[in-house]
Amino acid sequence: MTATQRRGRKIMMTPGELDEFLTTQRTCRLATVSADGSPHVSALWFAWDGSSLWLYSVVRSKRWADLRRDPRVAVAIDSGEQYDELRGVELSGTVEFVGECPRTGELCAELDVPETLFARKNFGLEEMPHDGRHAWLRLTPTKVVSWDFRKLAPL
Repeated sequence: MTATQRRGRKIMMTPGELDEFLTTQRTCRLATVSADGSPHVSALWFAWDGSSLWLYSVVRSKRWADLRRDPRVAVAIDSGEQYDELRGVELSGTVEFVGECPRTGELCAELDVPETLFARKNFGLEEMPHDGRHAWLRLTPTKVVSWDFRKLAPL
C-alpha cells in the first residue's frame, strides 16, 4: 500500500491509527464509474485485514455492473460531527473479484480471514452467513490519504 501523502502531513494518520480506524469503522462510500462515464457512489459495509479492504456487494447491482466494466474505485470512510472531530481515509485503486459469484460458502482459503472479520464486526457471528446474493471484492489500495483534525491545535 502506498501511504505517501504530501499535503496535510500534520493531520495524517500514523499506520497504527489508520489500522485502528479501518478496523473499527463499519460503513464506507464506494465510488465507481458508470457506463456513461459518470460517477456512482454507494454505501457498503467492509472489513480491513491490515492491507486490503474487503467489500461484500450484491452482485445484481449497478455497483457490481460498473466494477465488472471498470474495476477502478475510490473509497471514503470518515467519522466525526464537529470540525475538530473529523477524521477519515480515502483509498483508491483497482478491485479484484474473489471467490465464487454469488458467494454460497464454497471453501476458499483466501476468504477465511475477511469473512471472519466481517462476520464478527457486522453480525456478531463467528461464521459468515451466505445468502447467494453477494460476492467479495478486494481493494488493495495504491493510494491512501488520511486526515485526523483532532491533531490540529484548538481554534
